[in-house]
Amino acid sequence: MTAPEENLWLATVRKNPDHSPNFAQRWRTLAAEGQDIFGEARTVDAMVARGSRILDAGCGTGRIGGWLSEQGHQVVGVDLDPHLIDVARVDYPKAQWQVGNLADFTIAGAAGERQEFDLIVSAGNVVTFLSESERLPALQQLREQLAADGRMIIGFGSGRGYAFDDFEADAREAGLALQQRYSTWNFHLPADDFLVAVLGRK
Repeated sequence: MTAPEENLWLATVRKNPDHSPNFAQRWRTLAAEGQDIFGEARTVDAMVARGSRILDAGCGTGRIGGWLSEQGHQVVGVDLDPHLIDVARVDYPKAQWQVGNLADFTIAGAAGERQEFDLIVSAGNVVTFLSESERLPALQQLREQLAADGRMIIGFGSGRGYAFDDFEADAREAGLALQQRYSTWNFHLPADDFLVAVLGRK
């Protein structure tokens, strides 16, 4: 599978306008059934001090960033789907939610200065939805939002058009250094089917 020429999420929504509401309802249903949908969020919580500044990149309905905001962190979530952002604002009002494409977004403070985050998380295969032309710019934008001693954690599966080696090469070009590599959000040893990469500024 080669890299997509168009953002896969936008392409899917264009073909099926009900995709976003169905996606949001699926997560709400899983939560209502008592399924554990916050595993990645618990991992992130363990990586930072209480009250940390966290960016949820490709936040969707806010299940990760929203949970983290309820633990006392200062959370901003960014996603290109306005419907999912609306759901996040309703379900998790303690966080700040913003519509934006990871390839060209900017989060500014009250005085217009660029915000920096102690940790940036991107879960749910978000990076594999990016088009080929969005991949490097997205990683560069994320790096610019990362505090000097901050960390970034990105997880996605294999067979989705973004080879792990290609991702790591893009990360290096974006000015990021791979610090740890795992195969699960529970930090199991590296494997071929899933990547959880912990990165920092070079």
